[in-house]
Amino acid sequence: MWKWIQRQASPKVFYGTCSRLTPWFFWPFASLLVIGLFWSLVISPPDYQQGDGYRIIFIHVPSAILSMMVYAIMAIAGGIGLIWQIKMAEVVAKVSAPIGAAFTIIALASGAIWGKPMWGAWWVWDARLTSMLLLFFFFVGHIALSNGFDRPERGARPAAILALVGVINLPIVKFSVEWWNTLHQPASIMRSGGVSIDAAMLTPLLLMFAGFQLFFIWVVLHRMSWMLAERRQAARGHTS
Repeated sequence: MWKWIQRQASPKVFYGTCSRLTPWFFWPFASLLVIGLFWSLVISPPDYQQGDGYRIIFIHVPSAILSMMVYAIMAIAGGIGLIWQIKMAEVVAKVSAPIGAAFTIIALASGAIWGKPMWGAWWVWDARLTSMLLLFFFFVGHIALSNGFDRPERGARPAAILALVGVINLPIVKFSVEWWNTLHQPASIMRSGGVSIDAAMLTPLLLMFAGFQLFFIWVVLHRMSWMLAERRQAARGHTS
């Protein structure tokens, strides 16, 4: 089993796997996002309190959840790279960081757009907002360390350590609305009492979330293929 994992993690085999899988994720994610957006903006009814203003949650919620999921994946990949010295794990962490940072920016920006009419302010130092901003800084730090050295492998170790340290922020982001008195509304889906959102709104939200997940996988595979191809070309240039 371990030999099979090592073989699959070799750059040559992994490049072939990425090239084969990338096309299979494009159309599913594109289809889900189109259907999810249409359902969110046209079919889903207005909220009885917020009217049509609530529709931003169909972008905000998947982005916020994906930002935490991507960071967890990045930290796991970094840990695998540190412990077992699997180079492809380091590549996964490196290509995931900018995507996670983008999801975090979308979550913060969409939250600010929603917060202005609902709270009367673009930003408040709420526990959820502050911990999400801290998550963004962890992403930025990882990107800076990964790309701050002439040789990529030199930045992989400090970046992985930073990613593992930042994991402590994930439960703070998730449970901040329960641990502290915050303006941010409590969870409506991932909560102990069960889902508290109507099916007419939950269905497009799940479609958008699935579309965002497939989009993340597609971008990771695409960027890894590009990065591995670039490294192979550079290696050929050194040997010629």
